[in-house]
Amino acid sequence: MRIKLLALALGASMALSSCATHTSPTGRGQMLLFSEAQMNQMGEQSFEQIKKQEKVSTDPKATAYVNCIANAIIKELPTQQQWETVTFDSEQLNAFALPGGHIGVYTGLMKAATNQHQLAAVIGHEIGHVLARHGNEQVSRGQLSSAGLQIANIALQGQTPVEREMAMTALGAGLQLGLMLPFSRAQETESDEIGAELMARAGFNPAEAITLWENMGKLSGGAPPELLSTHPSSSTRIQDLRNLQAKVQPIYESARAAGKRPNCKI
Repeated sequence: MRIKLLALALGASMALSSCATHTSPTGRGQMLLFSEAQMNQMGEQSFEQIKKQEKVSTDPKATAYVNCIANAIIKELPTQQQWETVTFDSEQLNAFALPGGHIGVYTGLMKAATNQHQLAAVIGHEIGHVLARHGNEQVSRGQLSSAGLQIANIALQGQTPVEREMAMTALGAGLQLGLMLPFSRAQETESDEIGAELMARAGFNPAEAITLWENMGKLSGGAPPELLSTHPSSSTRIQDLRNLQAKVQPIYESARAAGKRPNCKI
């Protein structure tokens, strides 16, 4: 009986998460539980907190360089929302974008992104997460996972504390591996596609995204196996980007012919 109840709890959570109520820019079904206004508020609060925790760069050249690239991409977005871009003085190989129009770039990223095109690939990718409402998906799936665990906890009433702890731990791992991680890899792949098209429309060479991830692979060292990672492996990502070039290179060439030739230098 206990096993059946656990299976039911896990199955219910999975079924709820598969109910697609929206469609992403690439046509993938999405389950979104929060409004745009709610996500924008979350993004604003998170960004303000990050700015308090991290050191904002005081290097005007680095800031101007990042803004130059970000602004060129922002001009290509479907809506003319106001975006705030902040450069953080940190050795992290990282960048992010949040709902509500917020972009953060860490100076350490320039170890891997060695020119404007490569940094544009990262910024375009991060903006892609926002355009595809991936933050909403992640928060929504977290809510659904919590609901499944609560159902399981009720189903395990009457068992010994040790049995309950073991079962809940196993169920939590099942939700993580079967629900959250594969979905996150799908988000990363989708954002790579959106980002490559955005950078190409802005006049940045999308082929440089391949070089970027080759650089990232060299700098990241011993990454976890793809099955247990929220990101595709470097080799998988690079191959996907190579496959994407036939689609985005003509966009890039058209942008260049139209006079879109960013000249962002640090």
